[in-house]
Amino acid sequence: MSLAYPIARSLEEATQPGVKTARSLSEAVSLAPGYRVERLETGWLHLPEAEAIALLAAQGADGPAGHLQRYEDTSGNVVVAVSWWLIADPKSPPKPRPSPPPLPEPAPPSEETDHTDDLYFRRGRTKTRRRKAADPNQLDLFKAPKGG
Repeated sequence: MSLAYPIARSLEEATQPGVKTARSLSEAVSLAPGYRVERLETGWLHLPEAEAIALLAAQGADGPAGHLQRYEDTSGNVVVAVSWWLIADPKSPPKPRPSPPPLPEPAPPSEETDHTDDLYFRRGRTKTRRRKAADPNQLDLFKAPKGG
């Protein structure tokens, strides 16, 4: 069972039984002729325990899945999240999307210089390869054969 969301104008309409559901934006557009699908909206319902159970049970096993989710707030009260395709009259102007907040200005470089690299990499990343002097006691291991 994949996620399907109701197509509605409001939160109250989205929780009514028998409302059309769509799995994708293109499906929502095709199922709501004469309306403009604005976005996938999420609303929160603070309900008593009995009403929340009844709302979730009304969804049924064969109905859409995923548009109703049960949570608890910090006090232990039931909160139901409802997701739905928000539709609007095509003649009404679309709501402007909020502009993203401006990026913070980068902090000016501090006057203190960071010497971390000097502490760890002052001798370079590679060691110089010095040839170790041969131990004179080990040179007799590979003598040339006598008499030969």
